[in-house]
Parts: sequence; C-alpha cells; structure tokens
Amino acid sequence: MKKFMMKKSGLSLAAMLLLLLPGIASAQELDTGDTAWMITATVLVLLMTIPGLSLFYAGMVRSKNVLSVLMQCFAITAVMTVVWMLWGYSMAFDTAGMEAGVLNLSSIVGGLGNAFMSGITVDSMSGTIPESVFATFQMTFAIITPALIVGAFAERMKFSTMLVFMVAWVTICYVPMVHMVWAGDGGLMWDWGVIDFAGGTVVHINAGIAGLVAAVMLGKRKGYPTTAMPPHNLTYTIIGAALLWVGWFGFNAGSAVSAGGSAGMAMLVTQIATATAAVAWMCVEWIKHGKPSVLGIASGAVAGLVAITPASGSVGPEGALYIGLAAGVGCFFAATTLKRAVGYDDSLDVFGVHAVGGIIGAILTGVFTAEVFGGTGLDAGIPAQLWIQIKGVIFTIVYTGVLSAIILKILDVTMGLRVSEEEEQQGLDLSSHDERGYVL
Repeated sequence: MKKFMMKKSGLSLAAMLLLLLPGIASAQELDTGDTAWMITATVLVLLMTIPGLSLFYAGMVRSKNVLSVLMQCFAITAVMTVVWMLWGYSMAFDTAGMEAGVLNLSSIVGGLGNAFMSGITVDSMSGTIPESVFATFQMTFAIITPALIVGAFAERMKFSTMLVFMVAWVTICYVPMVHMVWAGDGGLMWDWGVIDFAGGTVVHINAGIAGLVAAVMLGKRKGYPTTAMPPHNLTYTIIGAALLWVGWFGFNAGSAVSAGGSAGMAMLVTQIATATAAVAWMCVEWIKHGKPSVLGIASGAVAGLVAITPASGSVGPEGALYIGLAAGVGCFFAATTLKRAVGYDDSLDVFGVHAVGGIIGAILTGVFTAEVFGGTGLDAGIPAQLWIQIKGVIFTIVYTGVLSAIILKILDVTMGLRVSEEEEQQGLDLSSHDERGYVL
C-alpha cells in the first residue's frame, strides 16, 4: 500500500517490506505516534461498514428490506473477522516462496504459515507498529470489501447463500488480490508496477465487478424497471454517506501505515477529490433533471472517495481535483444512462459507483502521479504507467468476474441464489429474519 511513496522517498526495499509485511523482524523500534494513528485509522475503517455502509444501503432499499441489508452488513463484519483470523491474513501476507520477477503460485496467493494468526504476539512488529495493529487494520478492509457487494443484489438473495458466497469470494477473489498487489516483491501486480495505494483494484473494482456479476446472475427484482422502487429513507442514506466520508480518512491516510507526510497528503487529496465529485454529480444532475438530489450528492461523494483511493498516496491536490471531477461525471452517467441502456438491475449502483469509479481512479493514477501535475513522479513515464494501470484494471475485471461467476453458479446449483417470488414480495425482513424494521 505504501510502495510508490516509499520508493520516491529513497527508502530501501528492505525498509519497504518491513513497513508492509508481517512476520519480518523489525529493525526499528515501536513508534507510539504511528501506532496511535493506525489504531485510530483501524477504528475509522470499521466505522465505514458499521454503521456507515449499513445506513447508506439501508436507506436506499424499500422499507420491507431495511433490516435485511443491515443484517447482511453486520453478519459480514462478524464472519469476515473469523475468516481473516483463520486463513485470510495468512493467505494475503505470507510471503514464503515469493521472489521478484518469478511467476509461481506464491505470486498469486500466500500460504498458511500464519493461519490462525500464529506468530502474532504482543511483541511482534510490522515496521514501526505492532503486527496486531497491522493485521486488524487489514481485517477492516476484508470486512468492507465484500459488504460493498451487498448493494448489487439487495432485496433478492438468500441470506444463507449470501454468507457462503462471501466466505468463498473473500478466499478466492479478495485475498489473492491483496497478495498480488500489496504483499511485495514477487507479487504479480506488484512486480508489474501497478500503483494502488489503498485499494482501487483490490477493493473497489474487485467488489464492483463481483456485484455486477451477481446482479446479472440473480436477475432483476420483481417489477424492475416498470415498478417504482424509490429509496425509503434518504435520511439514513445521507448519514451513512457522511460516516463513509469521515471513515475514509482511515482507509486512505491509514494506508500510509505511519503518521507522516504521506498520510497527511492522502488526507488532503481525499477531501479534495470527494468534494469535487459531489459537486460535479450534483451539477450534472441539476442540469439534466432540473433539480439536485440528496441521493445524487451522496452518491457523488462516494464516487470521489472510490476514485481517489488508488491515487491517494501519489497524487497532489491538482490531480485530486481532476480525478474527483472525472469520477463525479463518469459515475453519474454509469449509474443512470449506462444502467438503463444495458438493463441490468444493480440495486444500489455498486457497479456504477465502485467499479466505474475504481477504474477511473486506477487509470488516472497513471497520469496524475506525474510531477507535472503535482504528483510524486513516475519512473516509467505517463504512457508506460498508463499501460501498467490499464493492464491491472483488465486483469482485475477478468479475474474476479470469471471466478465470481463460477462461485455463484456452484451455489445456484447447490443452494439456490434467490429467495422465492412470494418471499421477495413479502420483503426479506419478514421472510428471512421474521422481524420488521418499522412497527406499523
């Protein structure tokens, strides 16, 4: 996550790996300032899922499904914590067998040398922070990424199937992406030189493409698109978006894994890109539909947060402004015009905001990291880095798209993906959980 910024600061490869990888004895002593910041950042990222994303999604569904979305996000938080502890952390960051420029299984996924988080003690370090803090910080990423997918199939997937899908998807799609991008020399996309500071490919494109595949394979909600299905409580949604905005500083600035200048710049560019995207979406919607909406400005802010994520460690304020502008406009048309033209039912626009925003951000990172735009600089030059970024995007789309479809197909045959028509009509709050979000 810190690869590019540390490279520009002149630190050695050994120093980079010490800051990034668990299980390596640290040559540095504990830095209480870095540790305090990373504990804070970890809490902020957890805040993004519960309550941030939970409320953001809950407000956008119909009232009969509000509890189902809240339950899905809450359950994912619990289940992914266990998965990360048992095998996810090890498979993401175990570097045994990795060697720069050598393509093998260890380039794709780590082993089980740290399964059950073996080796993590009070004294074990990851750079200047305790390994326990690093592992928990990464755990919050493993929580929110699958939770993002929920919005694509909201109001129609079986709860039991959803849980099994998320465990399989995190194991097969998410954890290997973490390893390939962030585990260091020998990781496939690391060796390509892909710049992804905080998760453009790993989190947003990964989840957005999986969401699109799920939405298509489950099919449209009953009555879509002829029946109006407006958000039932935009108050929840705007509160959720606000919590996401605040929590995202932990997501991006926390990816510096220190309390230094890199974290400070990540914080600044995150704020600029988010605000710009919110304004851009609002203005385009105002021009196109005659009025700006609360849902629109909230969606625009999230689009900006998504797009700046991969670039937040390497671009400057000017680049952040342009990325935010592109994300606000691009995601607006993806979530409206493109969605209507193609006809898929991505309930809460996971593809339109997260996949498209992630693609915009990942590609533009290859442009605005250049020093001419105030970025930290590109050793490869803009054309070469652009190709590297595009290659990373294409690989992510194909990898997660194909594997997500296979997982879903197996589950469709064995468990069934979708609730019955009667259950969908009744609402998942009652049919899946025997509870109501509101007393009538």
